[in-house]
Amino acid sequence: MVVLLNRGRSDPCSRVGTKACRERLRREKLNDRFTELYAILEPGRPVKTDKLAILSDAIRVLNQLKTESLEHKEMSEKLLEEIKTLKAEKNELREEKLVLKADKERMELQLKTKSISPTGFMQAHPPMYQAEANKMPIFPSYGYVPMWQYLPPSTRDTSQDHELRPPAA
Repeated sequence: MVVLLNRGRSDPCSRVGTKACRERLRREKLNDRFTELYAILEPGRPVKTDKLAILSDAIRVLNQLKTESLEHKEMSEKLLEEIKTLKAEKNELREEKLVLKADKERMELQLKTKSISPTGFMQAHPPMYQAEANKMPIFPSYGYVPMWQYLPPSTRDTSQDHELRPPAA
């Protein structure tokens, strides 16, 4: 009995378990994967069927992504370094703030403990001391009263003052 093979068959596989049928299914799956890959690489464009062109595009896109990844990694490292620098500066500023705050509190305490005269700039004269028996009264100071009028008249000649003592201002 001679069996004639009809090569122009339209059915997918006459016997599912044959090697030719399994190879055809593998090629169809592979073609579907290439179509999916191209759709991911170039969305919205008509699908290429040239497998070499699809692989070339995939390599190009992967290299671009690799370059971008390296750039992002470098930028991330720079930003982390800047974060470290800013944290160190922030800690220094905190320490300086604490020192300034302590100085402020110390100065405020000093101001509270000092007696400030109500007149503002000059200290008030203390009251005159009362002289005890057989003792002379003591005057602590004359304050900011000019004393030139108490000099003897012979030394009060002011005619040469403009030459001897020129004005300071």
